[in-house]
Amino acid sequence: MSKIAMTTPLVEMDGDEMTRILWQMIKDELLLPFIDLKTEYYDLGLEHRNETNDQVTVDSANATLKYGVAVKCATITPNAARMDEYKLKKMYKSPNGTIRAMLDGTVFRTPIIVKGIEPCVRNWEKPITLARHAYGDVYKNVEIAVPGAGKAELVFTGEDGTKITETIHEFDGPGIIQGMHNTVKSIESFARCCLSYAVDTKQDIWFATKDTISKKYDHRFKDIFMEIYEEEYKDKFEELGIEYFYTLIDDAVARVMKSKGGFIWACKNYDGDVMSDMVSSAFGSLAMMTSVLVSPTGVYEYEAAHGTVQRHYYKYLKGEETSTNSVATIFAWTGALRKRGELDGLKDLCAFADRLESATLRTIESGRMTKDLALITSIKDVTVLNSMDFIKAIRTELEKG
Repeated sequence: MSKIAMTTPLVEMDGDEMTRILWQMIKDELLLPFIDLKTEYYDLGLEHRNETNDQVTVDSANATLKYGVAVKCATITPNAARMDEYKLKKMYKSPNGTIRAMLDGTVFRTPIIVKGIEPCVRNWEKPITLARHAYGDVYKNVEIAVPGAGKAELVFTGEDGTKITETIHEFDGPGIIQGMHNTVKSIESFARCCLSYAVDTKQDIWFATKDTISKKYDHRFKDIFMEIYEEEYKDKFEELGIEYFYTLIDDAVARVMKSKGGFIWACKNYDGDVMSDMVSSAFGSLAMMTSVLVSPTGVYEYEAAHGTVQRHYYKYLKGEETSTNSVATIFAWTGALRKRGELDGLKDLCAFADRLESATLRTIESGRMTKDLALITSIKDVTVLNSMDFIKAIRTELEKG
């Protein structure tokens, strides 16, 4: 059987620990036998990032901007323990954070629906996609521990020397202060990414903040979304019969819990962080969650939503058997391959991505799955497979057509 041809390479970002092991298994069993795979390879494993002073991460992001589509393995963001374990030169930043900043992208995370893994919220019938703004707010905050009585002020000094001052609080004793920021440019990029993704996927989109309390900060988000929707997207939405909907974040939470799903929920940075974990857990697990970073210029980077599965990796190094769920990593590859096929007009590549996803879901629905899914499935008499055997079972299904 001739292999499916590719014309433009994917940017391939290899990663760390157990997901790195799964990465190679997936390529060997599910991709290379069927596709004449073309990738521009970057090793984002922590050891190589340390060797290159993390230049490899920057290079991979630049390559993604060049080629338009990337697929990324999970990577380590080092802490003090990792500094010692890997003998690092310094505490490197999150690769995801570096890539998000360079692509100016928004993260979209969607649960993978499979029969036998029912959502905890019984009325959810379709996936709920979380769109998370990936810049600013509490993640770039400045904090002060107030030692005692005094006045706290918020001060902005313009380039021309103009000052704007607001009193935060007059303390009569110890306390704490937090300062946050965002930029109009970043919020505009976030809005365009969200609205474009809604058009691409033909889904309604909800956006929620707390503008009744945060009358300038959150209200600016609300205004920018509405301005861009009205000026650039309203006609497209009406043609597709989809809706842009704004509401307060607390109202959105209530509506989401009573909905049937099937829409995009756009959130500010912290809200998106928390709500994506809530949605993923309620649908099953982070190992059953797709994640794609989309730039406002139409650049895509696909990855699994979970981490490097450190505990399983240490077992693997000891020669012990693991049963690690590779579904989200497989779907990162299929998402990237499908998008590459769409952009290059390669129907066979798109069809292969569809077949591989279908084979993965059929494997689970037939009762063959990894341990994490076996613990939550409603399917009776399941067969728990180890990491490699699960991938091989998917290959068997894939070869059936």
